[in-house]
Amino acid sequence: MSGNTFGKLLQITTFGESHGLSIGGILDGLPAGLTIDLEQVQNELDRRRPGSSEITTPRNEKDLVEFFSGLIINESDNDPSNKSENQLFISTGTPIGFRIENKDAKSEDYEHLENTYRPSHADYTYDKKYGLRDIRGGGRASARETASRVVGGAIAKQLLYRTHKIEISAYVERVQDISVPFSPAFFGRKVIDSNIVRCPSSDIADRMIQRIQEARDDGDTLGGAIVVLTKNVPAGWGEPVFDKLNADLAKALMSIPSVKGIEVGSGFSGTLMKGSEHNDAFNSDKEGKVFTTTNRSGGIQGGISNGEEIIVRIAFKPVATIKKAQDSIDKDGNKITLEGKGRHDPCVLPRAIPIVEAMVALVLGDHLLRQRSARL
Repeated sequence: MSGNTFGKLLQITTFGESHGLSIGGILDGLPAGLTIDLEQVQNELDRRRPGSSEITTPRNEKDLVEFFSGLIINESDNDPSNKSENQLFISTGTPIGFRIENKDAKSEDYEHLENTYRPSHADYTYDKKYGLRDIRGGGRASARETASRVVGGAIAKQLLYRTHKIEISAYVERVQDISVPFSPAFFGRKVIDSNIVRCPSSDIADRMIQRIQEARDDGDTLGGAIVVLTKNVPAGWGEPVFDKLNADLAKALMSIPSVKGIEVGSGFSGTLMKGSEHNDAFNSDKEGKVFTTTNRSGGIQGGISNGEEIIVRIAFKPVATIKKAQDSIDKDGNKITLEGKGRHDPCVLPRAIPIVEAMVALVLGDHLLRQRSARL
């Protein structure tokens, strides 16, 4: 296995490099008959697109996705008299192939890296694994690859919503030491996208934006944390032992560039509690619906969803490329001084929001299909 495919029943395989002709992927395992709004897919890509605000990389990619298999026009859901209406498509059950062209690559910005290693990048480790590497923008190690995940995740989102009304929402909770003053809560897209840092608190967002701009102007970068919440996931999703729902979410989210840790529910703060303080008590309403009075488990118990909101916090390190002189070495082990060049985000969190949501959607879409074979 080459590590380019994710999922069991709903699988996504991505291809391409940051400065190649294009990137893209294949989404396989999606059942036939799902009505898909391609405009919604493009909207998700637009949220991730570089050059989308003053605090993101100035690389200017339109990121227009082109589909070439697995979909046909859904004539029954399209009104032929309304020519301006967004066309809806339907999945055929066969692999959905797509690609996104790279239009604004500047490979000359990376020529100085041919024989050198950037601190905290994948330059050295790729050399040790493959014996060579694509220096242009980091090649396959670049976060540019994640655009393909957003396409697959956008389709998985539609599968989840159309079958179970499942909604996924992520937001920036913290940039460096500037954090929202409330516990994780579900916010709609309109609230989260109301500012360029994608934080639901406008006052805190202004402080975050200022801090990111200061770091950028100083040639530096910042990290922070994203919270993602998912509601309406039925109880019972997840597999025993190795394919627990939280384990698959951890793998999916840890595969995103710059992610260094995740917490489910109470996370590390739960280690400060006693069991009597941490346990989520069960209750039921008049209709017999079971719920928990607290949600420190983050919607997952024993690796299986319990019907509550699934709450995950993801830690992002500062972007490795900084425009400051740093000590490093070349391929021969000689000490050098290296200064970052090229176009990079001073803070990846705002653009990482749709990537986080996409990976959660792909995990849940996979477990939706797996759950359908769990019992008669």
